[in-house]
Amino acid sequence: MSVKGDRAYELFKAGYNCSQAVFGAFCEELGVDFDTAVKLASGFGGGIGRMREVCGTFSGLTMAASLIYGYSDPKELEQKTELYEKIRSLGNKFREDNGSIICRELLGLQQAEKSAIPEARTSEYYQKRPCAELCRYAADLLAEFIERHPVK
Repeated sequence: MSVKGDRAYELFKAGYNCSQAVFGAFCEELGVDFDTAVKLASGFGGGIGRMREVCGTFSGLTMAASLIYGYSDPKELEQKTELYEKIRSLGNKFREDNGSIICRELLGLQQAEKSAIPEARTSEYYQKRPCAELCRYAADLLAEFIERHPVK
């Protein structure tokens, strides 16, 4: 476990969505102020807008990794390829350890949510969902990846 994993877990428990929790845990190192970070990540919660598609924790991880390893020149195909390889590697590890990168599959749901209204954060909510631990996992995964793959 890492400090980043603990921070992401705490942020989720404080009411931030899964994507905000993971991305927010890295905001200082990324040079992004916390309010901007959580605002940027806000739409990715609940599997992107609560549609239960790509897990918000993986979306937050991807945004952070993109700021660390990403590119800005669209002609830099080598940098683009290297970034995509990193994201795919992280996605494969996430999938291997958790069974999926799809929110509804991680939650054991048969179909997407019909409502955009988020559930109340009650003790029952936290007991039935793996989201807080997935926030910790995703932030730990990225922190470990960064240690093994320092920025050039």
